[in-house]
Parts: sequence; structure tokens; C-alpha cells
Amino acid sequence: IIRDIKLQDNQRLAEIIRSIFVELHAPLVDTVYDDPRTLSLYEQFDGHKSRYFVIEDEGEVLGGCGYFPTEGLPDGYAELVKFYFTPKLRGKGMGSRIFQMVIEEARKAGYSHLYIESFPEFSLAVSLYEKHGFVALPHRLGHSGHLGTSIHMVKEL
Repeated sequence: IIRDIKLQDNQRLAEIIRSIFVELHAPLVDTVYDDPRTLSLYEQFDGHKSRYFVIEDEGEVLGGCGYFPTEGLPDGYAELVKFYFTPKLRGKGMGSRIFQMVIEEARKAGYSHLYIESFPEFSLAVSLYEKHGFVALPHRLGHSGHLGTSIHMVKEL
């Protein structure tokens, strides 16, 4: 099931996100890993021009993805955020499915571009971004607070 985030998803999503950083040996400082907002995703998306989708299987949250109007982005831009899956969900085509859904929902919300920040350690995700038309930028955009990221990409919607 793909559905909108609920308050009760906060803890599980934070666990998933942080475990993936450890699993893939990604930087833990100045990233989503140590960002206190990672513990309150539902509240971050509630009432903003944003949306976050969760993938659930038999009552278990296995990951998610969303878009958010990160502070400091150019007009018309949103950031594609918190795209993380448990190992149980990977390789089943759900990444492309939810990714395309988020792109379409951001377009419907009136955004003209999606921006992404990532790491070389997340090479599978980066290749998915490229497959969906994201192109590399020479620098970061906006003020996500995640200064540990080294890959910055954008897609025109």
C-alpha cells in the first residue's frame, strides 16, 4: 500500500532512515541522520505545500518518499526528500513507482522543478534519479541544513 504519512509513522521512518545511513556507511553528521526533524516527519509535511508517501506491507512501514518546499530554493522548486527503503523492499520496482508518483504529485502541486541532495554511498538511488531525468548541479541549492551532501541534482517538471 502506498499512502500518505501518518503521525504514528514518525518513529519507524526515523529508524529506517538512520539504519540505511549506517548500512551504507554514509556521513552521519550534517545529514538527515543527525537532523532532529527526522523524528517528526509527519509534522514537517503537515500543512505545507508538500506531501510524503509511505509504503506499507501487511501493517509494516517499509519506506517512503516525498517533496517539500525547502527554504531558500528558487521559486517553483521543491526538494525530493526522504527517499529511503528497507532492504526487504528493495529490488521490487517500488522505488521507481513511488518516485514517479512523487514527481507527478509535485507537478500537480504547481512546482516547476525538483531538487535532490545525495551521497556517492547512495549510488543506486543516484542512478534512479538519473534514469528519471535528474541532472547534476555544480553546487547545492537552498538551505536544507544537510551540508554533508555532495551530490546535487535537479529535474525540470
